[in-house]
Amino acid sequence: MLPKHEGSRALKQFSIATSTLVNPEMNRWREQGGRFMGYFCSAMPVEMITAAGLFPFRVRATGSTGTELSDSYFSSINCSFPRHAFNMALNGDFDFLDGLVVFNSCDHVRRAYDHWVHQLKTPFVQILSLPKKTEAPQIEWFTDELRIFKERMQDFYRVEITDEKLQEAITQHNRSRRLLRDLYATRKADNPPITGAEMLAVTVAGSAMPQDVYARLLDELVDETKGMEGHAGYRARLMLTGGLLDNPEYLETIEGQGGLIVADALCYGSRTLWKDVDENAADPLVALAQYYIADRPSCPRMYTEYPKRTNYIREMVREFRVDGVIFQRLSFCETWGLEQYSMTNDFKEWNIPLLCLEREYVPGGTGQLKTRIQAFLEALGR
Repeated sequence: MLPKHEGSRALKQFSIATSTLVNPEMNRWREQGGRFMGYFCSAMPVEMITAAGLFPFRVRATGSTGTELSDSYFSSINCSFPRHAFNMALNGDFDFLDGLVVFNSCDHVRRAYDHWVHQLKTPFVQILSLPKKTEAPQIEWFTDELRIFKERMQDFYRVEITDEKLQEAITQHNRSRRLLRDLYATRKADNPPITGAEMLAVTVAGSAMPQDVYARLLDELVDETKGMEGHAGYRARLMLTGGLLDNPEYLETIEGQGGLIVADALCYGSRTLWKDVDENAADPLVALAQYYIADRPSCPRMYTEYPKRTNYIREMVREFRVDGVIFQRLSFCETWGLEQYSMTNDFKEWNIPLLCLEREYVPGGTGQLKTRIQAFLEALGR
């Protein structure tokens, strides 16, 4: 088991924010009269929520213990994430949300939206159409979607979302992205100062903290890493890719077998921070549409972008000196299922070791996972 940095105040704060659904920073926001806008997908331009004066909160099902209520609304072959999230919603765990934004990102999450609007009383609920391609017509389409969303927020919350406010929010979120990239860069070292589990806790926390607080803690952590003792003695340098993953404990299990996760291509990880939104664009909404549709690393929702996605992963394998890649996806996720098939064939051709894992949102026994990780590490010959 890799040692944790018990003395890092910033890492402790990030861990608290990730391990609980409602953390102390969120409670402080509410006590000060702040409002929350939930969202389901990393394709959400969170800068718009920030510019409206709301707290952008990415919906997780952290702490879920079952799906007894939501099983009445979902099939047994639906992805377990929306089932757990909607179960918590039915239990009232998301009653603190003043609004919710959902994308038609996949059929499973779309079903969560359908049930949410009929069964729950969230004051403001909006679904946005997410394109499947990344060309000019799709960017124009998404820009129109964002304008509609902006107008609805302004009318409902009685706020004015000016271009200046949007530009300020873009600058604020870009600052966090740059600090996160600084942290990722430290993992290129022979003895990286932070583990993959710690890094995931940091990135997940960014979806559950006010941006000013988050950036201050990131700045603090970047400074702390300069004096941290690096991790040595690991058996292999690993990269993690695949679908939604917001649980650092899953990574702790992997790293507990001797592998060190030094890179990722996750929607709670590098795909949200690898590039910045254009801060100098004449129209900030166009800049946001361009970024979230075309500029940032995509997921299989953008089905024409597979070559770019694999090139992104291969470049990261080279840059972070990765020995093997672990692909994980939630059971019954057809979007990532096709990606798994393609990657399995291509990575074999490229001679990049690849381990494919299927999992449930709430992990069960870890015995099988440990066995497969151990076998993978042995196959790597380290």
